[in-house]
Amino acid sequence: MAGLVSRRVRRRRLRVAAGIVAAVTTAHDPTPALPVFADVDTGVDDAMALVYLLASTDADVVGIASTGGNVDVDQVCRNNLGLLQLCGATDIPVSRGADQPLSAAMRTAEDTHGPAGLGYAELPRHDREPTSYDSAEAWVRAAHAHPGELIGLVTGPLTNLALALRAEPTLPSLLRRLVIMGGSFDYRGNTTPVAEWNISVDPESAAEVFAAWGAAWGEQDPDHLPIVLGLNVTENVAMTPAILARLAAAAGTPTPEMSVTDTRGTRSPATNPLIGTLEDAMRFYFEFHHDQGEGYLAHLHDPLAAAAALDPGLVRTRATTVDVELVGALTRGMTVADWSGHWGRRPNALIGTETDPTVFFDRFIDRVGRYARRF
Repeated sequence: MAGLVSRRVRRRRLRVAAGIVAAVTTAHDPTPALPVFADVDTGVDDAMALVYLLASTDADVVGIASTGGNVDVDQVCRNNLGLLQLCGATDIPVSRGADQPLSAAMRTAEDTHGPAGLGYAELPRHDREPTSYDSAEAWVRAAHAHPGELIGLVTGPLTNLALALRAEPTLPSLLRRLVIMGGSFDYRGNTTPVAEWNISVDPESAAEVFAAWGAAWGEQDPDHLPIVLGLNVTENVAMTPAILARLAAAAGTPTPEMSVTDTRGTRSPATNPLIGTLEDAMRFYFEFHHDQGEGYLAHLHDPLAAAAALDPGLVRTRATTVDVELVGALTRGMTVADWSGHWGRRPNALIGTETDPTVFFDRFIDRVGRYARRF
């Protein structure tokens, strides 16, 4: 018996020692976090993207720009500040963007994301305010604070970035990487038959951004071209009730799997505040997609872009020249890719062509599930 107890003690000591080594290794992880500046129009899937970034140890979110799109810009600011309050990340500055697109009238999408942009979710109250400077200046400040290192992510209309480019034309050379969720390539639109929402809200700004990056990098270093993830890729990443239930279980707060037969607006029973918020937001998103005839699911456009911003290897891309239709009566906002080089112009984008949803969701659930366990 004494020998058995001794072996148990040794095993217990080995487990403790292994845990200490693991903790020390994690604490001294040699991989530095990447500075990320996110420009969002929060939005259900934008919120999921921000949570993914906050949950990622390889990301250091240095600023958030708010842009009107899914809801108006002031509501986007409230959503961003409220989400950061929920996540205990109140040190991240949030800036307010332009009231209107460069040329067109503002349009919003409450039918898709709910009256306040986050479906049925309710964010905590807070007394924070946006920065005294606007989102265009926030872009420039972040780029100069992290020259050659900053990763830019845009999951809404490109208005703020276009205005930042006007103020600082060298912005393309200051960023390490730019990832854009927008457009649709050899694929249908979701706003018009040919146009994707983010680009269609402000086509002029998108055209300016593509032109600026093409002029800066098209012939010098194609790897610095913006990674553009359109509907042709993002609609392959479909959140389902089963996957959402996996996330809740990973967070240690398992909840019943949602169903199309549930009473609409049923609130999440999760005791974890972050999981409850995400489930309340996603239920509205599931209902919207169901009403559109797409099934009881939801496309996670923006979280895929956030994941690719940190690890471009998640998406296969192809370099080409992209332009945006600005005048077509039927095609305004369409993103046109010159795959065959008919225009004779330098490439200005790396277009996403393929991704593996299983790899993405495994990573999303692992990161966000572990992060949510803190709450």
